[in-house]
Amino acid sequence: MSTVSTAATARERPDQQLQLVLRRAELAALIERFAVAEGTNPTAVPGLAVFRSTRVGEPLHGAYDPAFCLIAQGSKRVMLGDELFVYDSSSHLVVSQNLPVTGQVIDATPEAPYLALRLDIDPTAIATMMLEADHVKPPKAAARGIFTGETSIELLDAVMRLIRLLDTREDVPALAPLVIREIYYRLLKAENGWRLGQLAVAGSHSQRICRAIAWLREHSTAPLKLEDMARAAHMSVSSLHHHFKAVTAMSPLQYQKQLRLQEARRLLFSDVVDAAEAGYKVGYESPSQFSREYSRMFGAPPARDVRRFRQGELGGRL
Repeated sequence: MSTVSTAATARERPDQQLQLVLRRAELAALIERFAVAEGTNPTAVPGLAVFRSTRVGEPLHGAYDPAFCLIAQGSKRVMLGDELFVYDSSSHLVVSQNLPVTGQVIDATPEAPYLALRLDIDPTAIATMMLEADHVKPPKAAARGIFTGETSIELLDAVMRLIRLLDTREDVPALAPLVIREIYYRLLKAENGWRLGQLAVAGSHSQRICRAIAWLREHSTAPLKLEDMARAAHMSVSSLHHHFKAVTAMSPLQYQKQLRLQEARRLLFSDVVDAAEAGYKVGYESPSQFSREYSRMFGAPPARDVRRFRQGELGGRL
């Protein structure tokens, strides 16, 4: 019996791998139809965007909201603090918290462009599903708010059904929520699903850190007061420090610094302010400190970084 079972499994594995390869190719073709422009392409499905890049990109800094990211062709790396996450068409990325990250497309050519999608994750919908899917029981220990996972055939099938709805836009309002619900279910049921589910568990450390992040974003330009932040999260200061780093891979002060610098860069690129005013608006009192920390994060001082952006050297967000 065991020999037969092993042989059957051995026969199934190549078939399953072939099905995965075929589905990835089909998904790439679907995304390519709707990702008509370089960079980000919004779609008729709320919260869904598709992406195309024909070249390896520069590192791009930004804040990721909770989202499910899937690559159909190419590969990408994402940095959170000092941690590196690399994923391609065989895997996906889930972001369960609002996190400042650095992303870079690392495999793309005009002949084989990087093709991907991002679907926003609704924490309220996750909470509702957690009540119904009682087999998903996340522990209370805080974990990284970003992780990769292997993409199953079932998840790929659900994603392709969602993309196909773009061909019949009149069906989107009725059917897209059902397909998105299935995608959430597949993510929660996966090996790392409990990490996404943590976001919705009342009283969990991850949910409290979510409150702390929201407070920090609201007060990012003010001097950091850990006591006030801990109070907003219903945690002690020591517990806040420990669990904040467990989820975000950085301290509250480091997180605040990234928020400030990313906002300053946005202001500079929008041509609204000069470097000194940008630094002041996001909370810096010392122009030299702002310039120094800006250079460390973005690889060039503010004025040179703005020139690179205007000359098109930095590309768009992918």
